Amino acid sequence: MSAVKWFIYNVLFGIVYVAMLPSFLLRMKRRGGYRARMGDRFGRYPNEILAALRHEPRATSHKPPIWIHAVSVGEVAVAGQLMRALRAKEPSVRFVFSTTSSTGWKQAEGQVGPDDVLIYNPLDFGGCVRRALDAARPRAIILTESEIWPNFIRAAKKRGIPLFLINARVSDRSAPRYRKLRWFFGEVLRCFTKIFAQSDLDAKRLTDAGADPATVAVTGSFKFDVAKRNSPKEEELRAWIGAGEILLGGSTWPGEDEALLRIYAELAKTRPEVKLVIAPRHFEKADAVEANILKAGFGCVRRSKGVSSASCLVPSAELKHEDSREGNALCTSRCLAPVYLCDTTGEMMGLFGISTVAFVGKSLCEHGSQNMIEPCLCGVPTLVGPYTENFRPVMSDLLAAEAILQVPDEASLKREILRLFADPEARAALGARAQAAVERRRGVVDRCADELLARLRA
Repeated sequence: MSAVKWFIYNVLFGIVYVAMLPSFLLRMKRRGGYRARMGDRFGRYPNEILAALRHEPRATSHKPPIWIHAVSVGEVAVAGQLMRALRAKEPSVRFVFSTTSSTGWKQAEGQVGPDDVLIYNPLDFGGCVRRALDAARPRAIILTESEIWPNFIRAAKKRGIPLFLINARVSDRSAPRYRKLRWFFGEVLRCFTKIFAQSDLDAKRLTDAGADPATVAVTGSFKFDVAKRNSPKEEELRAWIGAGEILLGGSTWPGEDEALLRIYAELAKTRPEVKLVIAPRHFEKADAVEANILKAGFGCVRRSKGVSSASCLVPSAELKHEDSREGNALCTSRCLAPVYLCDTTGEMMGLFGISTVAFVGKSLCEHGSQNMIEPCLCGVPTLVGPYTENFRPVMSDLLAAEAILQVPDEASLKREILRLFADPEARAALGARAQAAVERRRGVVDRCADELLARLRA
């Protein structure tokens, strides 16, 4: 039965991969950065990478490396924080860091050390996985959050490699599927030496899916430790935007930009000095966001390009629409500030640090939400929409501490933003509660690093 199960999985995985290949190729073309290392996907590495994986020529330790895998920017930050904690406790430790996206790769480049190796994760086909493991020969494998690759995990288990899942979570949408397919996922989850779950609910969902309860521990979210203020970047971004209060839309998704522009149009009537900054989750969507900004009647200043082709000076409401083109060219004192579009990577934390009020995206028009811990750590009054399932335990803690505002729709978001900008004392109180709530929950990464090393040394 087991052989049949895995035969079916491999056939279905192959079919799904071929079906999704056109969208993968399109994404690769848009984001770039894949072609030079495409062989990594098949477990075939350049000679210099093979030499580094064989601990040549700068070996600082005779111990094999620890393989750590992360995908999204948030997961890469989690992995990087754990790497630093492990390195502080065992300075000679080396890492193989794998990711699957070019954006993840760019973030991972800032996490690896000179003796570490950065690769793309192999496709979850048997041959690709075997070649990758033969080349890396890790002493342990650490996967982040929900990175469950069955062939990769089973192959590592067969080789006796300890497997760990950190900051583990199971989303609301995935939980029923995991439970129904317990006969499949149970065998995979039981391969892990230890699973560090974000919450009691995540732990229950993992055991319901077949994980061994003895291997599952509830630690809290690693992301409370990951967030760090970036003062130099704050200064750089402040110089780009200039003085004044800032309404930030961080990691926004389609639909949320338009909502913020509508809210900003209303806010600007009474607070024209406030500046709107939009930082879309995926920088390749910046052209569409700029089009929405111009359509809403604002100019646009892009972080990557400076002033856009449209003038950054926009006629105020008192100018007639038909005079707007002339107004753009000639208007001086009767102009609204432009909308600032941050279409670069690695600057979100700096933006949060200089914001007056922040909205965290993928929570109003999309399901899941992005990281709301970062603005809270900066003491920024933070708002999210109703869809925050990717940060369920974090939201539970923040809501219990009255440290964040969650709104059900755009109308409520508008009402709360207008209220906060009109009430500095309320802003200060909410920001202080947010910062305190985050600080109280830090320390998870260090405790998990201690346990990981203890298990590897046993």
